[in-house]
Amino acid sequence: MDLIASRDAVVQRALFHVPFDGWSMKTLRHACDDEDLGPGAAERLFPGGVAEAITHFADLADRMMIEDMAADDLTGLHTPARIKRAIQLRLTRWAGDREAIRRAVATLSLPQYAGQSIRSTAKTVDAIWKAAGDQSADFSWYTKRLTLAPIYTATLLYWFEDTSEDFEDTWDFLDRQFRAVGVIPNVERRLKNAFGKLPDPRKLMPRPPKFGGQGSPFRR
Repeated sequence: MDLIASRDAVVQRALFHVPFDGWSMKTLRHACDDEDLGPGAAERLFPGGVAEAITHFADLADRMMIEDMAADDLTGLHTPARIKRAIQLRLTRWAGDREAIRRAVATLSLPQYAGQSIRSTAKTVDAIWKAAGDQSADFSWYTKRLTLAPIYTATLLYWFEDTSEDFEDTWDFLDRQFRAVGVIPNVERRLKNAFGKLPDPRKLMPRPPKFGGQGSPFRR
């Protein structure tokens, strides 16, 4: 088993132990024992400790979401519907592990993990846009992700408390967030004024296509 596969297996095993021991090195050691990885495996796999394990779990969830989107029938769905579908797939896959995920979010909310939390959220919203088929390369690359980050975060927090059947209340909440974004005038212009000196994202992406979208970043 290679390094990434071992880390994937351990963080998934850890979900069973988190409700009892929280996100801790004790939990990671238990998970490594479950996988028969031997003494000291937790420290070798996650030298950055618990925060590294949590951010790796978030990365695993992103990868699984992308796979789920690739396997889903998105025929006829415009960009907003694809974005919402990606969020639905990402959350429902882990419905049985909400308490472990809630504790992960609480752990990363601690001041010492602020950097990891921001980077992890940024990676997730980027993965959502890519799973929805976004290939933007102009300033909208930033505005789309800056706009989606608070929507995704608010929806995640709402989902933690949702007791409705099949999380219907969460998806209604998500729809309301999208409608609110849709009526914000000149959101791209205002963000461009605030962040106009950011580097061209095309330098970070291989051979991206041109994009000339206007208005709400969630338009097709």
